[in-house]
Amino acid sequence: NPYILATLLFGLGLGTTITFASSHWLLAWMGLEINTLAIIPLMAQHHHPRAVEATTKYFLTQATAAAMLLFASTTNAWLTGQWDIQQMSHPFPLTLITLALALKIGLAPMHTWLPEVLQGLDLITGLVLSTWQKLAPFALLLQIQNVNPTILVTLGLASTLVGGWGGLNQTQLRKVLAYSSIAHLGWMILILQYSPSLTLLALLTYFVMTFSTFLVFKLNKSTSINALAISWTKAPILTSLTPLVLLSLGGLPPLTGFMPKWLILQELAKQDLAPLATLAALSALLSLYFYLRISYAMTLTMSPNNLTGVTPWRFSSPQLTLPLAITTTATISLL
Repeated sequence: NPYILATLLFGLGLGTTITFASSHWLLAWMGLEINTLAIIPLMAQHHHPRAVEATTKYFLTQATAAAMLLFASTTNAWLTGQWDIQQMSHPFPLTLITLALALKIGLAPMHTWLPEVLQGLDLITGLVLSTWQKLAPFALLLQIQNVNPTILVTLGLASTLVGGWGGLNQTQLRKVLAYSSIAHLGWMILILQYSPSLTLLALLTYFVMTFSTFLVFKLNKSTSINALAISWTKAPILTSLTPLVLLSLGGLPPLTGFMPKWLILQELAKQDLAPLATLAALSALLSLYFYLRISYAMTLTMSPNNLTGVTPWRFSSPQLTLPLAITTTATISLL
């Protein structure tokens, strides 16, 4: 029903906007709750057991994170007597809030729900979950000052490593994208303390690249690496573009995805954190490996060229092709 869909999307936007605009912890929490409640019907709309399971998992983790956030902000008000987001001073509520937000966006070691949830969803809902749903918690993370840098660095490094290793043994594309998301978020959190503007740049480029990837898979109607391997008969043009998009996600130099990683490594080196930069760069190699594997499956393996594999790809929907064209161009050539 278009009315229900419009209402839910409005709720999604409203929740994020409330969190953006708030300087009071209660209001921020309320925005996060509206956000969660708006996306849950969108996730369960297909009434498939897998989708319902994913929705339940998502609801439980988000409710836990929101409860932690509320508890931490109440504790902060009790200890210091104020509710302002920017004025956090006590280390205990600060740590707790950081962990709650990490659980909300799926940073390692609180990441285990993300691949499971994403695997149960439609690709478009999965796209909303991977991009829009990260905005509100990120706004809060950017606003809280004087967090212990060790916590953020540990979360960031763990996420880049887990995102690299976790994606290696996956054949399902949505799980691969979930691990890729964890790794990218790790890079953003790594630099959050030292250069918030770089975090925002990384978030923006991640959004563009993820948009492109999800739309390509949606257009190909492929959810596993096997389905991608036979996709060149369906859509030859897409098959030549997709590896470039994937390698951009991995962060190879002439493509857009290299820019945030390059700048983040440079900033870490400036902060005398060379070992940290080295570890992060090495973990990027892990991610690169599984993107390369998918690219290999798409471009270098011949599929049986039977007529059932050939679909009328020229007549695809304009709602998909325009954003796909824009984001794919941006993903490949923004650097």
